[in-house]
Amino acid sequence: MRRVMADGEVGKALRSVLDRIRAASNARSLEIPAVQPRLVAVSKTKPVALICEAYMNGQRHFGENYVKELEEKSTNSRILNECKSIRWHFIGHVQRNKVNKLTNIPHLHMVETVHSEQLATSLNSAWEKLQKAERLKIMVQVNTSGEENKHGCLPCDVVSIATHVVNTCPHLEFVGLMTVGALNHNPSKGPNLDFQHLAECRKTVCENLSILEEHLELSMGMSGDFEHAIAMGSTNVRVGSVIFGTRDYKIDAKPGSSKAGTDSTAGGEQETNDGSSREKLAPQTNPNEPCSMAISESSEKQSKAVASCSKAHMENSIGSYNSESEKDMLVNGFDDVCTAHLTINGRPDAPDLFGP
Repeated sequence: MRRVMADGEVGKALRSVLDRIRAASNARSLEIPAVQPRLVAVSKTKPVALICEAYMNGQRHFGENYVKELEEKSTNSRILNECKSIRWHFIGHVQRNKVNKLTNIPHLHMVETVHSEQLATSLNSAWEKLQKAERLKIMVQVNTSGEENKHGCLPCDVVSIATHVVNTCPHLEFVGLMTVGALNHNPSKGPNLDFQHLAECRKTVCENLSILEEHLELSMGMSGDFEHAIAMGSTNVRVGSVIFGTRDYKIDAKPGSSKAGTDSTAGGEQETNDGSSREKLAPQTNPNEPCSMAISESSEKQSKAVASCSKAHMENSIGSYNSESEKDMLVNGFDDVCTAHLTINGRPDAPDLFGP
C-alpha cells in the first residue's frame, strides 16, 4: 500500500521542501546565477483537497502532466473559489491536437514541454485567438539523456526552436529550458550529466540570442534530485511525491476526482507519442519479470544515459495490458518504462520514480 498524506501533512512537507531548496540555493557556487529557485508542486493524480491544502500553505505553482486531468482540476469549483492565484505549469507531453484545450485552461502560467517549432507555432496561434494580455510562458524541453522513451528535442535543435519562438511567435515568451534527467544518478559519483548538458544548452542559446544567462531559466530536478539540480543551476524544480506522498496508480478512478492519488489512473488520455493510434502488440513472455537498468556513457557528441531495456521491450510490454489507461502509463509521462511496468503489475518493491 502506497502512503498518502493525511490532513496537515502536506503543509509540513511543503515547508520542509522549501527549507531544503533555500539551503541548497545558499550552498551553491558563486558562479551559478543568483536566481532563487521556484518550486512547482507536481499534483498529478492527487485530489483537489491536497492541492488546496498546499495552496493555503503558500504554494502557488502547480504542475500537471495530462491535459484532461488539468482541465478537470483547473475548472473544479473549489479550486476556482479557494485558489484564485494558482499558477498551472503543464509538464507533460503536448500533442498538437490538444493545444486548444490546453490554452483554455484557467490560470495556465507556463508550458514547460515545447519540443518543436510546429508545436510552438500551434501554441502561439491558439494563444493569439484568446486575446490574452500577457504572453504565454514556454520552455523548450531537451532530451539530454538520449533515452528513446523520453520526450524533448535533441540538444542540437535547441537554438533553432528557441530562435523560432523569439522571432516568429509574438504571443509566446521564451523563458527557459527543461529536461527530465536520467534516473538513479548518484551525486557522489559526480555531476549529473543531463543537468550539465542542459546548462551547456542554455549557454549556447544565450550566446546565439544575446540573452543573459540569469535571464533564461533551467527547469531540472525532481523529488529525488532537486537539491543536486539546484547545486548545478536549476531555477525551477518539479517536486511531487515528497510533498503529496507517493502515488498509487489504479485504473478505475477518473483523473482529478476526489479518489485520485489513492486509486486513479496516471492520466485520462489514450495517445501515443506521435498522436497516431497504436497497434496492439504481442505480450511479453513474463510481464512480472523486472527489467534491469544499466547506465552507460557514450563519448560521441555527448554522454548519454541509455536504459538497457530496449524500445522493443517497451512496445512488447504495451501488449500485455488490457486497458488503454494501462498502455498510456507506459508511453506517456513516465521517466522510466521499466519502473512503470513493475508498478502496473503490482510489484511492491517498485521504486516511486513516476515523474517529479
